[in-house]
Amino acid sequence: MLHPAIAHFAISLPIISLVLGLLYLFKPSEIMSKISTRFLVFGALFVIAAYFTGKEEAKIVFNTLSPDGKADLVQHAKLGLYLAIGMGLTAAIKMFGCFKNMFKVEISAIVLLLVLTGAIFFQGKLGGELTFEHGAHVEKYADGQKCLKEAAEMADDDEDEDEDE
Repeated sequence: MLHPAIAHFAISLPIISLVLGLLYLFKPSEIMSKISTRFLVFGALFVIAAYFTGKEEAKIVFNTLSPDGKADLVQHAKLGLYLAIGMGLTAAIKMFGCFKNMFKVEISAIVLLLVLTGAIFFQGKLGGELTFEHGAHVEKYADGQKCLKEAAEMADDDEDEDEDE
């Protein structure tokens, strides 16, 4: 279960890189360029690692999910692939701009990172839904859902009895 731990870094590092990149835009300096570039490279590496660990985890949980859960998992996997490619390209662009001292190239990488960070937030939401709504990697999730359904039915029966009195 490496995917959840790696995914948290895959979310936080691009956010930190974006903040540093925006600070760099407001006060350009060589040191800020290098720091934001390094964070972006590490963020891209973690997004790529999250994709590959997620691919392995998906093989394990796919058959345990409902049809809606399977559809969400497929969407989550596709977006993960696009994010891995996009973050890799963005990191390469930012590195090129940093090493060649091309401010406009770095600006384009930061704009791309802004878009990708929004997609990363959506990806995190999908991952949360897979876990908390569809029970991906939650042991005995179906038993718990059955228990909650029975409890809700019992509560409805109690309300009906109270109304009759």
